[in-house]
Amino acid sequence: MMDGIAKLGIEDDNARELQRQSLADRLRGLAYLASGAGNILLPIGFAAMVLVIWQAAVVWARVPEVILPPPSAIFDQLTEHWRLILKHAVPTTIETLLAFGIATPLGVALAAAITWSPIFNKAVYPNVVIFQLIPKIALAPLFIVWLGIGLPSRVTFSVFISFFPILIATVAGLQAVPRDMLRLCRSVGASDWQVLIRVRFPMALPYIFSGMKIAATLAVIGIIVGEFIASQAGLGYLILFASSRAETDFSLACIAVLCVLGLCLYGVTALAERWLRWRQGEVP
Repeated sequence: MMDGIAKLGIEDDNARELQRQSLADRLRGLAYLASGAGNILLPIGFAAMVLVIWQAAVVWARVPEVILPPPSAIFDQLTEHWRLILKHAVPTTIETLLAFGIATPLGVALAAAITWSPIFNKAVYPNVVIFQLIPKIALAPLFIVWLGIGLPSRVTFSVFISFFPILIATVAGLQAVPRDMLRLCRSVGASDWQVLIRVRFPMALPYIFSGMKIAATLAVIGIIVGEFIASQAGLGYLILFASSRAETDFSLACIAVLCVLGLCLYGVTALAERWLRWRQGEVP
């Protein structure tokens, strides 16, 4: 009899503990959703406030549209010429994705070689840093001379300016492994290649994604600079053409589309990082 009562008491305690855990999990889930909603709504609200202030200030000060058009004029250009803008946004998007897709593995591969081989590190890394000190805009016309006015010159120039953040961030991540862990790997007979693939790379992923987020914005800049110099299509071409005709509202409309493009590329990179962290159990 006493054993049955004790058993029922234990079962009640277990049930209450399970209920408390379930409630705690729900509260954590609600807090996570609230945090995510705040991360989305706060920047949107701030951007909307800036647009309202911009509209009111331009109208109140009677600023000519050639100097600074109101957001309403920019929106009118987007709705009126959306087909033309979309047509020119396609090549810019394709070239940006191509440049980013080349810059990412190139930066990671160079960082892995620099970390894996001390000789390669001493021979290549200082020269890469020195090469990056050259003003990028000064080299843009040379890429046109070397590769022509087509897609290869713009993509190559974009890769040239966007792979370096990935390289630097990846090298920092690969070299940030604790020495105790490296000693443990050596004690179990792991080779340098095994340490690089199984230890250094997993721990360097946050660094790699940080470099990729910076490279996502630089890839867009590289393509636009190339389109400024020599192109017959793309958002950069439209911006240059509209600026030559003093159509500031149309130029800003194209720039707004560029911002959306860069934001989407940045967002996809951030989502990929979050998904990977979720797979590793670092986020709920």
